Amino acid sequence: MLTAVTGGIGCGKSVVCRILEAMGFPVYDCDSRASAIMDNDDAIKQKLIKNLSPEVVDSAGNINRKKISEIVFSDYEALQRLNAIVHTAVKQNLAEWYEMQTSSRCFVETAILYQSGLDKMVDDVWEVFAPVELKLKRVMSRNGFSREQVEARISSQEQYVPERIHSKTNVIVNDDIMPILPQIEKLLDIQYC
Repeated sequence: MLTAVTGGIGCGKSVVCRILEAMGFPVYDCDSRASAIMDNDDAIKQKLIKNLSPEVVDSAGNINRKKISEIVFSDYEALQRLNAIVHTAVKQNLAEWYEMQTSSRCFVETAILYQSGLDKMVDDVWEVFAPVELKLKRVMSRNGFSREQVEARISSQEQYVPERIHSKTNVIVNDDIMPILPQIEKLLDIQYC
């Protein structure tokens, strides 16, 4: 069974996934895998240069993530072009990774479940929710971004509205009030005596 753990920036997807990994479940992190693919695939680098800007790859062939972020989080169409370039490679890599797993339950962490088409590859979805003000606070603290930068990222993620929501969607509330572990255990149907 493959479960997507999803939600917007600052909601706490990574916290949920770290708990799952500590419990022994394999977790595929789309962000880190996409970064590795971008760093190592010259064809993707050329597509980024062509579709975003020559400044997104430096003279040594390294990805300039800061420049990519500046471009895509202020331009929704640029974000769509970036996603279109990377999604196919990530989906293929995820399929290969999943095929190699021996666990009966695996997870994939993704902020862009529907935009990427990964929703068609998973059996169910865990949507991690946090209030906007808390997400702003978390990301500003974690990344050193200004409020405006975080709001732009949240806005760019919220511009996409999926045509349909996965039929098996569950919500995990990560609001610093409700404990996360009992919610995860309930979704896993784990009971301790």
